[in-house]
Amino acid sequence: MDVHLIDGTYELFRHFFAVPSAADVNGQEIGAVRGVLTSVLSMIEGGATHLGVATDHVVESFRNDLYPGYKTSEGVPPELLSQFPILEEALKAMGVVVWPMVYFEADDALASGAAKAALDHRVKQVLICTPDKDLSQCVLGTRVVQLDRRRNLLRDEAGVVVKFGVKPQSIPDYLAVVGDSADGYPGLPGWGAKAAALTLSHYAHLEDIPKDWRDWHPSIRRARPLSESLFNAWNEALLFRTLATLRLDVPVFDAIEDLRWKGVSPDFLEYCQRMRAPDLLRRATAAGSNGV
Repeated sequence: MDVHLIDGTYELFRHFFAVPSAADVNGQEIGAVRGVLTSVLSMIEGGATHLGVATDHVVESFRNDLYPGYKTSEGVPPELLSQFPILEEALKAMGVVVWPMVYFEADDALASGAAKAALDHRVKQVLICTPDKDLSQCVLGTRVVQLDRRRNLLRDEAGVVVKFGVKPQSIPDYLAVVGDSADGYPGLPGWGAKAAALTLSHYAHLEDIPKDWRDWHPSIRRARPLSESLFNAWNEALLFRTLATLRLDVPVFDAIEDLRWKGVSPDFLEYCQRMRAPDLLRRATAAGSNGV
């Protein structure tokens, strides 16, 4: 079997800016919710049997306590934020396992789910459905991969190296020095993607980098300024790496069969009526009846 782990936050954002606005019978904006439900249902119709969706029920997480500049919900359209609980409830009614994150982030749930699913010998492949570069650290050979469904791009461990120039285990170190504007931390001065890739392709982790720049690999240009930037801001670099490192201890599921889609619940009728989505109900019911 394959296990599909879906970044619900990414999907909701993506559909919010891609599909037309739509209101439910109460006037609540639900266009993005309908889009995500339709997308997940298409996966089930296409043969996905074991699924889990992680969402940021609250955008802020424990990382905000570690670094004041970390991303928040500030600036996110309220019409988008208001759809998170609706999506979570509707997915559950559709019979899909959902992990709404409050203390942790959705990425942590996906990382934890991928690590646990990969331990089950019955699982052929774990597909983390998101283009988010943070999740690249979870890729393992061809067993745990990333799937960018929008571009139909599958990225295994070799693909991570092609994309970033480093192996998956070095992604947190890479992001620590390069920074991640989406998550709100700046990285270190002078460290661009090329310098980070070249350095971390020789030294997998920050601790492996020689403190004396003259001991650096000769192929690394600008070793001295890079070394000074890194070791003059060592504590910041370690903090940024902590922010970039996904947690693997999020409680997600007990057994792999917990993720099996078994059809919709009786409540799904109410959600489809509320969202004015009769075709969604018809398709989901048919998929369940056909044992998809």
